Amino acid sequence: MRIGVRPQTRQLRKPGSDPGFTLIEVLIAIAILAVALAATSRAASVAIDGAFETRYRLLATWAAQNRAAELRARRAFPNAGTTRFTTTQGGVALLVDELVSETPNPAMRRVDLSVADARDPGRVLTHLTAYVAK
Repeated sequence: MRIGVRPQTRQLRKPGSDPGFTLIEVLIAIAILAVALAATSRAASVAIDGAFETRYRLLATWAAQNRAAELRARRAFPNAGTTRFTTTQGGVALLVDELVSETPNPAMRRVDLSVADARDPGRVLTHLTAYVAK
């Protein structure tokens, strides 16, 4: 025998004992994975919903800007009053409420545009105020 070296002893296992995981350890690991996957799934769902909402608001803003640009390009001087019409932007049906009001300057009109989702008119996506001149 050498000095400073421990003799190697062999551990004897009982017949039928396996060094694998127990059933409870496996179940706990599966439960932890299930919770982690559920949290990841929820986070992805929230991110997707946010992306769709941003897209709808962007398309509604473009529709309102297009209407303001159309009034200016046609040199229209609309009468005071309210108009409601539908339009499509990027494949999304939108409902536009246009409120034209007089200003202290008789040569100008204020045009307030509210754009909502046509499927849910109570859900206003954007507001825009523009001014048109004679």
